[in-house]
Amino acid sequence: MPSNTVLDPHGAADAVPAEAVTPLIRGVAVLRALTEAGGTLSPSGLERATGLARSTVDRITSTLARMGYVRLDGRDAVLAPRLMELGNAYLSSLRLPALLGSHADALADELDESVSLAVGDRDGIRFIHQATRRRAMSLSFRIGDLLPAERTAPGPLFAAEWTREERESWRARRAADPEDRGFPAVPPREHRDSDGEFERRAAQAGRDGWALDDQLIEPGLVAVSVPVRDPRTDRIACVASVVSHTSRHTATDLHDTLLPRLRAAVAGMERELAGAAGAEPGPPPSGLATWTGASKQELGREFVESLARGLTVLTAFGQGRAELTLTQVATATGLARATARRALLTYEHLGLVAPGPHRAFVLTPRVLSLGFPPLSRTSLPRIAGPHLAELAARVEESAGLAVLAGEEVQYTARAGAGRVMSVDITVGTRLPARATSLGRVLLAGGPDVTDPVLTDVRTRGYALVDEEWEEGLRSVAVPVRDRAGAVVAAVNVALHAARRTVEECVRDVLPELTATAARIEADLRVAGRFTRVPLS
Repeated sequence: MPSNTVLDPHGAADAVPAEAVTPLIRGVAVLRALTEAGGTLSPSGLERATGLARSTVDRITSTLARMGYVRLDGRDAVLAPRLMELGNAYLSSLRLPALLGSHADALADELDESVSLAVGDRDGIRFIHQATRRRAMSLSFRIGDLLPAERTAPGPLFAAEWTREERESWRARRAADPEDRGFPAVPPREHRDSDGEFERRAAQAGRDGWALDDQLIEPGLVAVSVPVRDPRTDRIACVASVVSHTSRHTATDLHDTLLPRLRAAVAGMERELAGAAGAEPGPPPSGLATWTGASKQELGREFVESLARGLTVLTAFGQGRAELTLTQVATATGLARATARRALLTYEHLGLVAPGPHRAFVLTPRVLSLGFPPLSRTSLPRIAGPHLAELAARVEESAGLAVLAGEEVQYTARAGAGRVMSVDITVGTRLPARATSLGRVLLAGGPDVTDPVLTDVRTRGYALVDEEWEEGLRSVAVPVRDRAGAVVAAVNVALHAARRTVEECVRDVLPELTATAARIEADLRVAGRFTRVPLS
């Protein structure tokens, strides 16, 4: 492909503006390729997916690893939870998940069906909230997944508001991608319906104020949707959907039994939007320009500074910062105006940023295509795993993560030390909470602690058990807290008493353990901002 063109996700080639940042375009291509592959690709896989040279792929993944956005696992590049801060910037600036998510969750509980919120993304729809029922036959869509409008219930509602140019763009995409290969979240299209059929559905949805999906994506999947309108403009802010399976409801059932309850919930959502006060701006990022400069000094050619600086521009947006001018972006990131301008121009070309009112810029739903879907289903053990492995390598002892299960602790992640003799406790093992360092930390994190031993653990911030559970076994543990500050898990290092004294455990192991817990908490805060992170 010529160097002055780039493929958008639907396969159309657009000329790259002369002032665009080429390394930023390439970095975005790598992140999208990793996203579409489920979060993991080898360097050769990234070469094939992006068309970039191996040396370029290596420099980009090295830079992304330095930023904490990917992790290099052997020969593979793996998306890391911190990358979700880009999608979080869009979701927090949008405000809809924060304002309406609890309404969707309550409706899902009431109906015992999956409920989703979606926004329009050009000629597709993209999910911004999911309240999914856990069943053997359950919904697999994730926050950030992109679906073609014509194969969904929300699609006709959005299409009813399309301009002529948007309809023509939709037809062009359909002609260029008749099997929907540009939408990895859905199975390829087997039978193509006519453009006119969808246009009739859109016109009908516009008149009725609701729409159905009767097994358009795959056999068995049905959904009913109602638009949530922005009270300021009376245009669609998002679409709420109830999704089920034909084993539970037919499409007619959805209309007859669930549509009235969905409409009532949407009325509540619209009242929420109408009464919402302006969001207080959250803290903007700080020191990013200085950090990227220092990283370039340390890593040299392996750190692509223009890519790192370009990605920091997305984090300038967020709560209370939905619309930013060029000057505001430059101020928030510490970048020169010229650098910020080129990054914004590049993002506008890639469809990640759009012009807003008063010469401002806004993020688009496409920001969610940068890693959010696969990462939105992560769990605490998966978050903790790499950190535990690094800890075990540093202290040369076994490390573990556990959660409270009644009066016991249950190990949910482990990392071995590679010694001839080491602590060997497998994932899933349960032990009495009060007899272990992990359990004492977890119990001390409870709301009503009166036991003197647990009170002491809470005060000190760690628990150390010295050969109480098993002769020769010594362990030290610290808590892991969620975004609200609640203790949700604990991490420990366990070792043979002959290798370190109690004093050495406190002096040498505890600081490393505390730092590891802080890293896990940082990832958990990012991952859990708009998604539920399972603890086991």
